[in-house]
Amino acid sequence: MERKRFLKQGMAALGIAFVTPMTACKKNDATTDNSENGGTEGTGSETCAVAPTETEGPYPSKNPSAYVRSDITDGRSGYKLTVNITIGKVSNNCSPLEGAVVDVWHCDADGNYSEYSSGSTSLHFLRGRQTTDAGGLVTFTTIFPGWYQGRATHIHVHVFNASGTSLKVTQIAFPENSGSALLTVNGYNKGMKGYTYNAQDNVFADDTTGVEIATVTGNTTNGFSLVHNINVP
Repeated sequence: MERKRFLKQGMAALGIAFVTPMTACKKNDATTDNSENGGTEGTGSETCAVAPTETEGPYPSKNPSAYVRSDITDGRSGYKLTVNITIGKVSNNCSPLEGAVVDVWHCDADGNYSEYSSGSTSLHFLRGRQTTDAGGLVTFTTIFPGWYQGRATHIHVHVFNASGTSLKVTQIAFPENSGSALLTVNGYNKGMKGYTYNAQDNVFADDTTGVEIATVTGNTTNGFSLVHNINVP
């Protein structure tokens, strides 16, 4: 099914909506390899193990092949965030996987997703696709995601191989330790009152090793940088 969807969306392309998501992005019931995050940065992504499988949620990109781009900001306001994701292949000792297709999407500073609200389906902010280089790396320029009720701050990721077969659907969490970027951003205009931390999040709560937590550095003046490894089978 994923292969058919991918091919239909246009292999040739490879080379807002304001909604209230609430608690929509719940954990995939089939997930078995996750394990409470706590507030520290993840170290699990440094080990050679397949990344946990998570739900795409209700707001995946409707036509991701149309958004082959590195800068996915689309005019949304927020602190600049550079996202660096490296894809490794577990069956090859987690060597970098060249030619993998990586889709990402996330909410804006106010917690809204593009594409799904009636009358605003032509907006596609904070969604994009890139193909990994020889080092397994893709880079996106975006903004620091906001948050919405019931979920910790997160980024969705879907990885395909070059022929369009789905390899992994997962999510990236943010560290919450003292001095972290998350606490520095402080929920933009919302603040952090009512925020769902990783340990209570319905996707990340069982990640005791922190494998889903990225490394995030930077500041509000110069922007932030996120670095994360995702290993596929």
